[in-house]
Amino acid sequence: MPRMPDLMVVLPTYNETENLPLITEALFALPVNDLNILVVDDNSPDGTGQLADELAQQHAGRLHVLHRTEKSGLGPAYIAGFRQAIAMDAGLILQMDADFSHQPKYIPDMIARMNEGYDMVCGSRYAKGGSVDESWSFYRKLLSTFANRWYVRAILNIPITDATAGFRLWRRETLIGVDLSRVESNGYVFQVEMAYIAHKLGYKLTEIPIYFPDRKRGQSKMDIRIQREAAVETWRLRSRHGYLTPQMRKSLTSDNDELSD
Repeated sequence: MPRMPDLMVVLPTYNETENLPLITEALFALPVNDLNILVVDDNSPDGTGQLADELAQQHAGRLHVLHRTEKSGLGPAYIAGFRQAIAMDAGLILQMDADFSHQPKYIPDMIARMNEGYDMVCGSRYAKGGSVDESWSFYRKLLSTFANRWYVRAILNIPITDATAGFRLWRRETLIGVDLSRVESNGYVFQVEMAYIAHKLGYKLTEIPIYFPDRKRGQSKMDIRIQREAAVETWRLRSRHGYLTPQMRKSLTSDNDELSD
Protein backbone atom coordinates (compact mmCIF):
# COMPACT_ATOMS: atom_id res chain seq x y z
CA MET A 1 0.00 0.00 0.00
CA PRO A 2 1.54 3.39 -0.98
CA ARG A 3 2.57 5.67 1.87
CA MET A 4 0.49 8.80 2.28
CA PRO A 5 2.27 11.94 1.02
CA ASP A 6 3.35 14.36 3.75
CA LEU A 7 2.51 17.30 1.49
CA MET A 8 0.31 17.59 -1.59
CA VAL A 9 0.72 20.81 -3.59
CA VAL A 10 -2.49 21.59 -5.50
CA LEU A 11 -1.78 23.60 -8.67
CA PRO A 12 -4.80 24.78 -10.66
CA THR A 13 -3.78 25.50 -14.24
CA TYR A 14 -5.24 27.18 -17.29
CA ASN A 15 -2.83 27.96 -20.13
CA GLU A 16 0.34 27.51 -18.08
CA THR A 17 2.62 25.62 -20.50
CA GLU A 18 5.45 28.10 -19.92
CA ASN A 19 5.28 27.94 -16.15
CA LEU A 20 4.34 24.35 -15.34
CA PRO A 21 7.71 22.64 -16.02
CA LEU A 22 9.54 25.39 -14.14
CA ILE A 23 7.30 25.39 -11.07
CA THR A 24 7.44 21.58 -10.98
CA GLU A 25 11.23 21.65 -10.99
CA ALA A 26 11.32 24.31 -8.27
CA LEU A 27 8.90 22.41 -6.04
CA PHE A 28 10.72 19.10 -6.30
CA ALA A 29 14.01 20.87 -5.48
CA LEU A 30 12.69 21.96 -2.07
CA PRO A 31 14.07 20.34 1.11
CA VAL A 32 10.62 18.94 1.96
CA ASN A 33 10.00 15.28 2.69
CA ASP A 34 7.59 13.38 0.45
CA LEU A 35 6.28 16.34 -1.54
CA ASN A 36 3.72 15.45 -4.20
CA ILE A 37 2.09 17.69 -6.82
CA LEU A 38 -1.50 17.56 -8.05
CA VAL A 39 -2.09 19.55 -11.24
CA VAL A 40 -5.77 20.46 -11.72
CA ASP A 41 -6.14 21.47 -15.35
CA ASP A 42 -9.31 23.08 -16.71
CA ASN A 43 -8.98 21.76 -20.27
CA SER A 44 -6.40 24.39 -21.22
CA PRO A 45 -6.45 25.10 -24.97
CA ASP A 46 -2.67 25.65 -24.99
CA GLY A 47 -1.97 21.99 -24.10
CA THR A 48 -1.17 22.41 -20.39
CA GLY A 49 -3.10 19.22 -19.60
CA GLN A 50 -1.09 17.13 -22.05
CA LEU A 51 2.14 18.63 -20.75
CA ALA A 52 1.06 17.76 -17.20
CA ASP A 53 0.55 14.14 -18.28
CA GLU A 54 4.08 14.07 -19.72
CA LEU A 55 5.49 15.46 -16.49
CA ALA A 56 3.52 12.86 -14.53
CA GLN A 57 5.30 10.14 -16.51
CA GLN A 58 8.68 11.73 -15.76
CA HIS A 59 7.83 11.99 -12.05
CA ALA A 60 5.86 8.79 -11.64
CA GLY A 61 4.18 8.53 -8.24
CA ARG A 62 5.02 12.13 -7.30
CA LEU A 63 3.13 14.23 -9.85
CA HIS A 64 -0.55 13.60 -10.45
CA VAL A 65 -3.02 15.17 -12.86
CA LEU A 66 -6.72 15.85 -12.50
CA HIS A 67 -8.34 16.79 -15.81
CA ARG A 68 -11.53 18.84 -15.72
CA THR A 69 -13.64 19.12 -18.83
CA GLU A 70 -14.23 22.87 -18.76
CA LYS A 71 -13.02 26.13 -17.25
CA SER A 72 -15.53 26.74 -14.46
CA GLY A 73 -13.47 28.96 -12.21
CA LEU A 74 -10.85 29.00 -9.50
CA GLY A 75 -13.12 27.89 -6.65
CA PRO A 76 -14.38 24.65 -8.25
CA ALA A 77 -10.85 23.83 -9.44
CA TYR A 78 -9.47 24.11 -5.91
CA ILE A 79 -12.39 22.20 -4.41
CA ALA A 80 -11.80 19.36 -6.88
CA GLY A 81 -8.09 19.39 -6.03
CA PHE A 82 -8.72 19.42 -2.28
CA ARG A 83 -11.10 16.48 -2.56
CA GLN A 84 -8.56 14.51 -4.59
CA ALA A 85 -5.75 15.33 -2.15
CA ILE A 86 -7.90 14.21 0.77
CA ALA A 87 -8.75 10.97 -1.09
CA MET A 88 -5.01 10.40 -1.57
CA ASP A 89 -4.50 10.72 2.21
CA ALA A 90 -2.25 13.78 2.08
CA GLY A 91 -1.41 15.00 5.57
CA LEU A 92 -0.82 18.62 4.53
CA ILE A 93 -2.38 20.27 1.48
CA LEU A 94 -0.91 23.42 -0.03
CA GLN A 95 -2.67 25.63 -2.57
CA MET A 96 -0.68 27.95 -4.80
CA ASP A 97 -0.55 29.49 -8.26
CA ALA A 98 1.66 27.99 -10.94
CA ASP A 99 2.98 31.34 -12.19
CA PHE A 100 5.64 32.00 -9.49
CA SER A 101 3.69 34.84 -7.91
CA HIS A 102 3.69 32.37 -5.01
CA GLN A 103 7.37 31.53 -4.59
CA PRO A 104 8.18 27.95 -3.54
CA LYS A 105 11.02 29.12 -1.27
CA TYR A 106 8.45 30.09 1.39
CA ILE A 107 6.97 26.59 1.70
CA PRO A 108 9.45 25.25 4.31
CA ASP A 109 8.70 28.29 6.48
CA MET A 110 4.96 27.68 6.12
CA ILE A 111 5.41 24.07 7.22
CA ALA A 112 7.52 25.14 10.19
CA ARG A 113 4.81 27.59 11.24
CA MET A 114 2.14 24.92 10.84
CA ASN A 115 4.12 22.71 13.20
CA GLU A 116 3.62 25.34 15.92
CA GLY A 117 0.03 24.14 16.21
CA TYR A 118 -1.88 26.03 13.51
CA ASP A 119 -4.57 24.68 11.21
CA MET A 120 -3.91 26.98 8.25
CA VAL A 121 -0.90 29.10 7.33
CA CYS A 122 -1.28 31.87 4.77
CA GLY A 123 1.51 33.44 2.74
CA SER A 124 0.59 37.11 3.18
CA ARG A 125 1.53 40.18 1.17
CA TYR A 126 0.32 42.43 3.98
CA ALA A 127 1.70 40.83 7.13
CA LYS A 128 4.60 42.77 8.65
CA GLY A 129 7.56 42.22 6.35
CA GLY A 130 5.46 41.30 3.32
CA SER A 131 5.39 43.27 0.06
CA VAL A 132 4.16 43.30 -3.55
CA ASP A 133 5.80 43.83 -6.91
CA GLU A 134 7.40 47.23 -7.36
CA SER A 135 5.59 47.68 -10.67
CA TRP A 136 2.18 47.89 -8.99
CA SER A 137 0.58 51.30 -9.42
CA PHE A 138 -0.30 53.40 -6.39
CA TYR A 139 -4.02 52.79 -7.08
CA ARG A 140 -3.59 49.02 -7.29
CA LYS A 141 -1.61 48.91 -4.04
CA LEU A 142 -4.16 51.13 -2.29
CA LEU A 143 -7.13 49.08 -3.48
CA SER A 144 -5.59 45.72 -2.56
CA THR A 145 -4.31 46.92 0.83
CA PHE A 146 -7.65 48.49 1.73
CA ALA A 147 -9.60 45.40 0.66
CA ASN A 148 -7.47 42.93 2.60
CA ARG A 149 -6.19 44.79 5.65
CA TRP A 150 -9.35 46.80 6.36
CA TYR A 151 -12.49 46.05 4.35
CA VAL A 152 -12.71 42.25 4.67
CA ARG A 153 -11.37 42.21 8.23
CA ALA A 154 -13.88 44.83 9.35
CA ILE A 155 -16.80 42.87 7.91
CA LEU A 156 -15.75 39.29 8.70
CA ASN A 157 -13.18 39.69 11.50
CA ILE A 158 -10.82 37.17 9.88
CA PRO A 159 -7.49 37.13 11.79
CA ILE A 160 -5.26 37.38 8.70
CA THR A 161 -4.22 40.45 6.71
CA ASP A 162 -4.47 38.89 3.23
CA ALA A 163 -7.95 37.41 2.93
CA THR A 164 -7.80 37.01 -0.86
CA ALA A 165 -4.41 35.27 -0.83
CA GLY A 166 -4.26 31.95 -2.64
CA PHE A 167 -0.98 30.75 -1.08
CA ARG A 168 -2.17 28.63 1.85
CA LEU A 169 -1.16 25.51 3.71
CA TRP A 170 -3.98 23.44 5.23
CA ARG A 171 -4.13 20.45 7.50
CA ARG A 172 -6.07 17.57 6.03
CA GLU A 173 -8.29 17.54 9.11
CA THR A 174 -9.08 21.23 8.69
CA LEU A 175 -10.29 20.86 5.11
CA ILE A 176 -12.47 17.93 6.12
CA GLY A 177 -13.86 19.87 9.09
CA VAL A 178 -14.61 22.92 6.93
CA ASP A 179 -16.91 20.70 4.81
CA LEU A 180 -16.11 21.72 1.24
CA SER A 181 -19.76 21.36 0.26
CA ARG A 182 -20.39 24.59 2.24
CA VAL A 183 -18.24 26.61 -0.14
CA GLU A 184 -20.24 28.29 -2.90
CA SER A 185 -18.00 31.07 -4.18
CA ASN A 186 -15.99 31.22 -7.34
CA GLY A 187 -13.19 33.53 -8.40
CA TYR A 188 -11.02 35.21 -5.79
CA VAL A 189 -13.79 35.58 -3.22
CA PHE A 190 -13.45 31.80 -2.86
CA GLN A 191 -10.31 32.50 -0.82
CA VAL A 192 -12.22 34.82 1.49
CA GLU A 193 -15.00 32.28 1.98
CA MET A 194 -12.59 29.46 2.84
CA ALA A 195 -10.82 31.60 5.44
CA TYR A 196 -14.08 32.86 6.93
CA ILE A 197 -15.60 29.40 7.30
CA ALA A 198 -12.41 28.07 8.91
CA HIS A 199 -12.32 31.04 11.30
CA LYS A 200 -15.98 30.69 12.30
CA LEU A 201 -15.43 26.98 12.95
CA GLY A 202 -12.68 27.84 15.42
CA TYR A 203 -9.61 26.75 13.49
CA LYS A 204 -6.31 28.51 14.24
CA LEU A 205 -5.23 30.64 11.29
CA THR A 206 -1.92 32.44 10.96
CA GLU A 207 0.33 33.90 8.27
CA ILE A 208 3.91 34.52 7.26
CA PRO A 209 5.08 37.52 5.22
CA ILE A 210 5.94 36.98 1.56
CA TYR A 211 7.07 39.06 -1.39
CA PHE A 212 4.48 38.82 -4.17
CA PRO A 213 5.98 39.43 -7.64
CA ASP A 214 3.89 39.81 -10.76
CA ARG A 215 3.88 36.82 -13.08
CA LYS A 216 6.65 36.90 -15.69
CA ARG A 217 5.05 34.46 -18.13
CA GLY A 218 1.46 34.03 -19.30
CA GLN A 219 -1.53 36.25 -18.60
CA SER A 220 -3.04 37.32 -15.30
CA LYS A 221 -6.62 36.18 -14.61
CA MET A 222 -7.39 39.14 -12.30
CA ASP A 223 -9.42 42.12 -13.51
CA ILE A 224 -11.49 44.96 -12.01
CA ARG A 225 -14.75 43.04 -12.49
CA ILE A 226 -13.47 40.26 -10.21
CA GLN A 227 -12.40 42.82 -7.60
CA ARG A 228 -15.83 44.46 -7.56
CA GLU A 229 -17.55 41.10 -7.31
CA ALA A 230 -15.41 40.18 -4.30
CA ALA A 231 -16.35 43.43 -2.53
CA VAL A 232 -20.07 42.69 -2.86
CA GLU A 233 -19.79 38.98 -2.07
CA THR A 234 -17.96 39.66 1.20
CA TRP A 235 -21.23 40.91 2.74
CA ARG A 236 -23.07 37.83 1.54
CA LEU A 237 -20.50 35.59 3.19
CA ARG A 238 -21.29 37.07 6.60
CA SER A 239 -24.97 36.35 6.06
CA ARG A 240 -24.28 32.87 4.71
CA HIS A 241 -21.81 31.61 7.32
CA GLY A 242 -22.05 33.96 10.30
CA TYR A 243 -23.99 31.38 12.34
CA LEU A 244 -21.21 28.75 12.24
CA THR A 245 -19.60 27.58 15.49
CA PRO A 246 -16.79 25.10 16.27
CA GLN A 247 -19.44 22.52 17.14
CA MET A 248 -20.46 22.54 13.47
CA ARG A 249 -17.19 21.16 12.14
CA LYS A 250 -17.66 18.14 9.92
CA SER A 251 -16.65 14.97 11.72
CA LEU A 252 -13.47 13.29 10.55
CA THR A 253 -15.39 10.02 10.56
CA SER A 254 -17.52 11.39 7.71
CA ASP A 255 -14.45 11.70 5.49
CA ASN A 256 -15.86 9.36 2.86
CA ASP A 257 -19.07 11.40 2.64
CA GLU A 258 -16.97 14.51 1.95
CA LEU A 259 -15.33 12.88 -1.03
CA SER A 260 -18.56 11.69 -2.56
CA ASP A 261 -20.37 15.05 -2.46
